Amino acid sequence: MTRRRWIADHWDEATATLIGEQAGHLVRVLRAQTGMEYDIVAGGRVWHGVIARISPEEVRFNLVAEVAADPALPVTLLISIFKFDRMEWAIEKATELGVQAIVPVVARRSEKHLALAAEKRVERWRRIAHEAAQQSRRADVPLIEEPASLKLAARNAPDSVRLVLAEQERGTTLRQMVSELLIAAGDEVPSIRVAIGPEGGWAPDEAALLDAEGWRPVSLGPRILRAETAAIAAMSVIAAMLE
Repeated sequence: MTRRRWIADHWDEATATLIGEQAGHLVRVLRAQTGMEYDIVAGGRVWHGVIARISPEEVRFNLVAEVAADPALPVTLLISIFKFDRMEWAIEKATELGVQAIVPVVARRSEKHLALAAEKRVERWRRIAHEAAQQSRRADVPLIEEPASLKLAARNAPDSVRLVLAEQERGTTLRQMVSELLIAAGDEVPSIRVAIGPEGGWAPDEAALLDAEGWRPVSLGPRILRAETAAIAAMSVIAAMLE
């Protein structure tokens, strides 16, 4: 039987601990008892854990043996800030699909009040990613970075393959581009960054900036997608090809 998986709040070489809401759920809802066995994610590794000590706000496990686990995919999504309920959905689903990191980006067409409020939402986005990683039995939690301007985000990670979803692009699909990258990389798996624009698309100066920084335009097809749909579609295409 598959063991339920938890992501430790604290750990050392031999033990791992859940605190706060996770511990409370395990104790009060699941009626945890010493000796119960679960999978525990600690430090990006998965362990077979046995409950050693229980209190109302803390559950401590002894780490018995490491369990084989798949790493995150080497994919970072730059997601232009849009309506928070839809953005939360995109973060949750991208986490389930194996994204390594997400960078919220303030674009010219991001709604001003959302851009101003984004910094206060980061911790909530991180909790959503944590819960989605646990639910999908990941061995890690994706990094949710602090919101950044497009100018700054576009210049980071110059060694990664950088792709931008562009509505006007018709010649090269994301699938075609990733296929070419995998052939060229051989046994290596390339690190990929994908930029997803806001509702209404990238402004002309932003498209020019991305082009100047070496971002290659790709398409998801002829249909116009909402920003959250584009993020999940892009992550799904890449995940299907890398795994």
